[in-house]
Amino acid sequence: MYVLILVGGIVRSTGSGMGCPDWPKCFGSWVPPTHISQLPPNYKEVYTAQRVEKNKKLAAKLERLGFHQVAGEIFAHPTQYIETDFNPVKTWIEYVNRLVGALIGVFVFGTVLFALPYWRRDRAVFWLALASFLLTGVQGWLGSLVVSTNLLPIMVTIHMGLALVIVAMLLYAVDRSQRGLEAEMRPVREVTGLSGVLWLAVLLTFGQIVLGTQVREQIDLVASAANYLNRGSWVEQLGNVFRFHRSFSALLLLINLYLAYRLYTLPSRRLHGLATAILVLIGGEIVAGIVLAYFSFPAAVQPVHLTLATLLFGAQFLAVVAYRQATKLRRQVATPAVVA
Repeated sequence: MYVLILVGGIVRSTGSGMGCPDWPKCFGSWVPPTHISQLPPNYKEVYTAQRVEKNKKLAAKLERLGFHQVAGEIFAHPTQYIETDFNPVKTWIEYVNRLVGALIGVFVFGTVLFALPYWRRDRAVFWLALASFLLTGVQGWLGSLVVSTNLLPIMVTIHMGLALVIVAMLLYAVDRSQRGLEAEMRPVREVTGLSGVLWLAVLLTFGQIVLGTQVREQIDLVASAANYLNRGSWVEQLGNVFRFHRSFSALLLLINLYLAYRLYTLPSRRLHGLATAILVLIGGEIVAGIVLAYFSFPAAVQPVHLTLATLLFGAQFLAVVAYRQATKLRRQVATPAVVA
């Protein structure tokens, strides 16, 4: 799943999101074209018409469900009727992204099969695996909407948010399936307020990643208007969302430093390891963010920035799970079972 997020970041950083104008096929074929001569002369009009027709049906459904603003944004987006020029490199980057997504779907389905024995031992493991598989299917459908709406910001944001939810569910499923196997797990005392700080860090990181998708949308618009030239001037043209995103990272740094310090005070090798991972990831994430902001958004750093952020989210979430498990174990030790 993390590899899929990395590949998705590469798709976005290379401007390949519309490398395939249709879904699940690419230019109407299971094997994408490699040269423009393989396409009809009016391919732009053909695929634009297909997208617009699909979006009309989507907008009508959203209207019936009461999502009037989202329905209106679909056709208000400036790129709605613009078709991207065929580029074989971008087409195959996007298509590889889809192939990786299909492979991940197979892996998640395999996770469901391997979770079947837990139906008797711990049903939560099975339900988490099954829900992850179903949401992966929903994620694929959302991917088709991202394409049909020509990277509509709200669709991209929902797509990213759901990916993080799936990551958290799979991490929790794996953790529950291995309980009792970690020799380093020791009971720890419950620290007042630490659970709240852990959850706050998870939620703020989630929000920062979602906010980053909006920053990415601004960058795409600025880059397109500049014909992808003069990268050094892009930062100056970004709005308040970018400035808030950049400043908010300072708050995240302080919270994670405090969080790591408190985890290091607890007698648990696992929590110490997660604290170290959090510090390394937040440090790498800030360095990547500085490189992006002050060195003209190098394309190679953009997917790294996204992947480090999702890894940080995962490490924080595992810290929540590990801390709750360790404090629960402490309560069980302190309250022995009463034998009738």
